[in-house]
Amino acid sequence: MSLADGRGPVQVSVLVPAKDEAENLPEFVAQAARALATAPFSAEVVVVDDGSADATPQVLADLAARHPFLRWERHRTRQGIADALKTAGDAARGDVLVFYPADLQYLPDEIPSLVAPILAGEADLVTGTKQGRYEKAFVSGIYNRLCRWLFGVRVSDLNSVKAYRREIMEVVPQRADWHRFFAVVASAEGFRLAERPVTLHPRRAGASKFGLGRIPVGVMDLLSVWFQLKYGRKPLLFFGVTGTILFTLGFLSGVAALIIRFGFGFGFRPLLNLIETLVISGIALFGFGFLGEMLAGQREEMREVRRELARQRAGAARPPAPGP
Repeated sequence: MSLADGRGPVQVSVLVPAKDEAENLPEFVAQAARALATAPFSAEVVVVDDGSADATPQVLADLAARHPFLRWERHRTRQGIADALKTAGDAARGDVLVFYPADLQYLPDEIPSLVAPILAGEADLVTGTKQGRYEKAFVSGIYNRLCRWLFGVRVSDLNSVKAYRREIMEVVPQRADWHRFFAVVASAEGFRLAERPVTLHPRRAGASKFGLGRIPVGVMDLLSVWFQLKYGRKPLLFFGVTGTILFTLGFLSGVAALIIRFGFGFGFRPLLNLIETLVISGIALFGFGFLGEMLAGQREEMREVRRELARQRAGAARPPAPGP
């Protein structure tokens, strides 16, 4: 196979979010050209300039003029990796997509090993398992263990480079920072997972875009994904059960308050406040459950619409059957 030239078919599209990576991009593209030129598949590289403040747009324009396999898009302001991957995925032509950062911490010569299980039909998503020194290993280890415990995924590193079939983009919610949960959501939807070792190298130029402030955001996102996967299609199961428990506790507390008041002639005002809180909270949560059920029903209808559109697009792309 060969690198794509903008006209022929493409099997693999490498999606590269880039924020202030003007110093790294020339070397990244050069390494990608060498690695993909001899790969057993046709490939292209799609870079998204995610609101860079340096010379990244000029560098990309120059590189694209010299390398036909390179295409690029631009965000006027920083949108984040998830939106950059969506923009790149919409522009890509391959059926297999590969998320690879431009900072050269992962070298392009390992891309063929990532996509091999997918092209062989052995997996639908392949995650890279970091090999080497990692500064955020402690935080990453906690995150990976939490994900394995909460979601039951069978891969060891979820926050790394990955290759996946295009259809996975249709089931993973395109929300900010949710690219970390590609493997989690894909596994929940029945896609097959695999992993391959990838070497982690020190950053050559530029600065990391991630700091300690991302940890609370990551924890909240993790809980949000867990809730949506567990109760997203049956929200009444969570809100209804919780509301029923609170209402029942309020009812029993009310019975106890009546017995104390009229049986023993003793009134206790804080107990009345507790009863009010429990009953009102239970009714409110039950109402949230019904509202959630209506929203879940609408989401399922939208899912069916997307599936039907995908079937129609696949039918339109399929060549007509030969005549008799």
